[in-house]
Amino acid sequence: MTETGAATQPAVRRAIERLLRPRSVAIVGASPTPGALGAGVLANLERFGYRGDIHLINAKRSEIDGRPCLKSPAELPIGVDCAVLAIPSAGILEAVKACGARQVGGVIIYAAGFAEAGAEGRALQDEVARVAAAHGMAVEGPNCLGYVNYVDGIPLTFGGTTPGSTKGSLGIVSQSGAMASVIRAALHARDIGISYTISTGNEALNGVEDFLDYLIDEPQTRLIALMVEQFRRPRRFLELARRARAAGKTIVLLYPGKSAAARRSAETHTGAMSGDYEVMRALVGREGVAVAETLEELIDFAELMTRWPKLPERGAAIISESGAFKALALDFAEAVGLDLPEPSPAQAAVLGALAPGLVLPTNPLDLTAQALVDPSLYGKTMKPMLDDPRYGSLVMAILLTSPQLARRKVQPVLDALDAFKPEKPVLFAMLGEEAEVPPELIAALRGRGVPFMRSPERALRALARVTEFAARRPAPPAPPLAAGKRLPSGAIPEYKAKTLLAEAGLAVPKGALVADLPGAKKAASRLGYPVALKAQAAALTHKTDAGGVALNIADDEALEDAWLKMHDDVARAAPGLALEGMLVEAMARPGVELILGARNDPDWGPVLVMGLGGIFAEALHDVRVLPPDLDPAGIEQELCRLKGAALLGAFRGRAARDVAAAAEMAAKLGVFVRAHPEIAEIDVNPVMVHAAGEGAVALDALIVVR
Repeated sequence: MTETGAATQPAVRRAIERLLRPRSVAIVGASPTPGALGAGVLANLERFGYRGDIHLINAKRSEIDGRPCLKSPAELPIGVDCAVLAIPSAGILEAVKACGARQVGGVIIYAAGFAEAGAEGRALQDEVARVAAAHGMAVEGPNCLGYVNYVDGIPLTFGGTTPGSTKGSLGIVSQSGAMASVIRAALHARDIGISYTISTGNEALNGVEDFLDYLIDEPQTRLIALMVEQFRRPRRFLELARRARAAGKTIVLLYPGKSAAARRSAETHTGAMSGDYEVMRALVGREGVAVAETLEELIDFAELMTRWPKLPERGAAIISESGAFKALALDFAEAVGLDLPEPSPAQAAVLGALAPGLVLPTNPLDLTAQALVDPSLYGKTMKPMLDDPRYGSLVMAILLTSPQLARRKVQPVLDALDAFKPEKPVLFAMLGEEAEVPPELIAALRGRGVPFMRSPERALRALARVTEFAARRPAPPAPPLAAGKRLPSGAIPEYKAKTLLAEAGLAVPKGALVADLPGAKKAASRLGYPVALKAQAAALTHKTDAGGVALNIADDEALEDAWLKMHDDVARAAPGLALEGMLVEAMARPGVELILGARNDPDWGPVLVMGLGGIFAEALHDVRVLPPDLDPAGIEQELCRLKGAALLGAFRGRAARDVAAAAEMAAKLGVFVRAHPEIAEIDVNPVMVHAAGEGAVALDALIVVR
């Protein structure tokens, strides 16, 4: 599939709606045999009480369980909305052709053996897509598990499923059918309502983006959980994410591949350090997508965001009954970035008066064993914690080690929730793992909008990430830029790249391109020693490796030695290379080195890359991948999140660096790369950042143009 515009074509949208909300269904490969795919689909439809027309197709039978059978899809009445192809891959193409001729709205293909099986399977899949597109049909799959539409009660999947709650309500779209089932089962077990669960499989014709487009407008869907292994139309996904945010719907995304090697080799340092996952993460975050790191996080985010209409934006309060857990919670909260402020003086006074000398007004609040003596303490301490303006949420981390204790401890919490109906989110995170808890207590908490989790660490991690997401303020998209004059293809050497960047507003050293040694000496005299000498050629993208860089040249004699040696070294490293000249530049004052780059990712579009130079960027991968339209203030914040960010501040008697100037430079580079989509990559390495107020300067630059 190729990238399309922001809106799904009306015909495609209509076909998707017919597929997902069919008034009539055909099962090609219907069977009376238990365990057969067609039998599973029919059983699910009957279990859900589907009221539309059902057409069974089996070439060898005249009826199944009293329902008549057609011999082939060619016998279908005109205009059936959805055909389920529960047959092997060998018969799929002919079935799709027959469905197209009968004006079927869409087909669901369960069979494997297509693109995932090699070139022959890819060719078959492409032909299926071509035929379906020619007839205006939607295609779900192949190699998928179908879908369940809980809103209308339509289960077009072969796995056994039962009607479930749509209260909530969450939509699930996953390329993996197994993961769609896992997410659905986990959330249903937590009593989270689901509107749709859709498995897209190989996405021969319609993919995640098409189904997401539908769910954004689906009125009962408030939140959308995505499990995506590869976006086939990334830029369209970004447009849809923007549209979902405008519609007040949150997308939670799990995207495996964080540790995978980049799909393409990169020509510059910054390109190599901004793989597909980092690019995706930067750009989808810009559009308000919540990215989960693990399957657990996806499920937890979905529950918290579904239960809490208003997400917490400030730190959390914790109430527990163990001094040891208090210490553990403080350590873990720091590790996951969850702020645990101390109570405000007013609320501390209230807390301190509840059990003087026994319960100290701290966060986490340790009720000690006094809570067993006086269970009303659970409720009495909840209110002042929730009333405290320093807290955005409350975690009840309570020991539940037996059903009897659970009843004694949870009921006061329920009573307190009923008494003052808190507006702030409350999360119940038990200590006790798999200890038995009466199900009715868990249901009672969830019925009051309180998630129940059996791991406090998992709860705190999810809360930290949700709080961080809620506190983020995605900026409105920057207006499009007029394209600049197209740059010549290939590698643009340093002296030309710096001219372009200087025109874009980036500071570069004073220098001159020279053709001979006398010219070099004249330029050095004008600039003032010490100077740098650099060999220049489009084919010489890594000058240092070829001996093409000499620094801190002190006088004419040293310049002559460097000139002769450099020509010899480059000739050995790159025989036959014709230099375009030698760049003589004034040496920059010392400072802290940053690496700054940009790239136009072929799939996702432009991004910026920034990090500390030297070993920090390469060995430690201490870089930030940023949206290209991020403003200087936002870039400065991201620089402060580097692992080595302390080096940019006042350090060992040295003044703080001019981070604001570096951020301004990055913002200007973002404008430049956005105006030149033909650019593959830009490497500005290093950028020397001087003391605060003294600016930053780009010491080297390379631009690669597609």
